[in-house]
Amino acid sequence: MPSPELENLVGMLTATELPDDTTVTQWREAYDGLGRMVPPDPGAVVTDAVVGGRPCLDARPADVAEPDRTILYLHGGGYAIGSPVSHRSLATHLAMAACARVILLDYRLAPEHPFPAAVDDAVAAYRTLLGGGVAPSALAVAGDSAGGGLTVATLLAVREAGLPLPGCAVCLSPWADLTQSGATIDTKAAEDPMVRKVDLDSWADAYLADHDPKDPLASPVFGDLAGLPPLLVHVGSREVLLDDAQRLVVRARDAGVDATLHVGEGLIHVWHQFAGMVPEGTDSVREVGEWIGARIAGGQ
Repeated sequence: MPSPELENLVGMLTATELPDDTTVTQWREAYDGLGRMVPPDPGAVVTDAVVGGRPCLDARPADVAEPDRTILYLHGGGYAIGSPVSHRSLATHLAMAACARVILLDYRLAPEHPFPAAVDDAVAAYRTLLGGGVAPSALAVAGDSAGGGLTVATLLAVREAGLPLPGCAVCLSPWADLTQSGATIDTKAAEDPMVRKVDLDSWADAYLADHDPKDPLASPVFGDLAGLPPLLVHVGSREVLLDDAQRLVVRARDAGVDATLHVGEGLIHVWHQFAGMVPEGTDSVREVGEWIGARIAGGQ
């Protein structure tokens, strides 16, 4: 059963739902504001950095000078909103849970920078980390929502470029099908307090700019996932993107990938983002950190 803290959050999100005519600028301000509400982990230190030519935040445990693990984190927001501000708190909690350096990338957003700008930025950051001495076996790629889909797209692009793949990857509530063909887009619409089809359609149009939505670098559920590293996927049972996550795992397993699916009963879209505010978020980020730590034990 969801905690009272989570249900209070759901009530707040439902009461503050933005109207259909909300501008991209207003969406970005609101999403950053939501991120500022969540307390960061006090044990982490955060600094500004540049990786792959893009600004980012570097979050790491304050008492670990050089963590042995690095996580390239790709924030959510429909490829149009979201930033290191909206996800700063989550980065600190993940850094502590995995005892890792988390690179929270400020990749370019649509509509100013449509597909494949986000993929290009993520791959450039990945190349830079490798070039800076991070061993692939000590590196994870992770992301939520659009960043979850972008995580798999990045792995596909890295594979096609002939680069070594990371030790593992994590997708939290991934948006992995920009055609919105998953059954739960409709069947979970009344339960999901955070994501609406009308917004997904709008963001997909802005990001794709008439590009084929079935391109695997935009919608990895349509891709060949063979050879990818171990994959952890978390999704809530109340999400319109539940089917995206389930199909992504099926595709991965069919391709021989070690893919783990966790469906959080009664949980909402990227509940991890509220670690430090709701117990389910705190617990799940800890579980993700432990999973990553078991697969990239260091070595950079």
